[in-house]
Amino acid sequence: MQVRIYYEDTDSGGVVYHANYLKFMERARSEYFRSHGFLVAELAQNGFVFPVVHMELDFKAPALHDDLLTVETAPVVVGGASVSLQQRIVRERDGRLLVEGTVVLACITPRLKAQRIPLAIRQMLERELKERVCER
Repeated sequence: MQVRIYYEDTDSGGVVYHANYLKFMERARSEYFRSHGFLVAELAQNGFVFPVVHMELDFKAPALHDDLLTVETAPVVVGGASVSLQQRIVRERDGRLLVEGTVVLACITPRLKAQRIPLAIRQMLERELKERVCER
């Protein structure tokens, strides 16, 4: 998913405010699932909610006003009731890695109880993970 940096995304130093990367990553996760036929709102209506339960980020370099960024999302571990996704934010003009991290999503019910990831989503994630490993 691509994101253009606007003035409102930057801090007083003219670089992207760190918390905005979390927003970009959240959007990219939603778009990742959408691109595979799973709408986050629809999943929630059907009783499957995927909150972030853990996140680790490394900030490598700053993004600046008007930069075009690509946010990449890919599974790294698929568990019974959780999935770990690697996310990377890369600047388009020079290919520089700006932010990378791992995000763990739990699959829960609307009553906040853990539940298994739906089979269709699990199969998609496992297929993506297998393809990613084969590319290496």
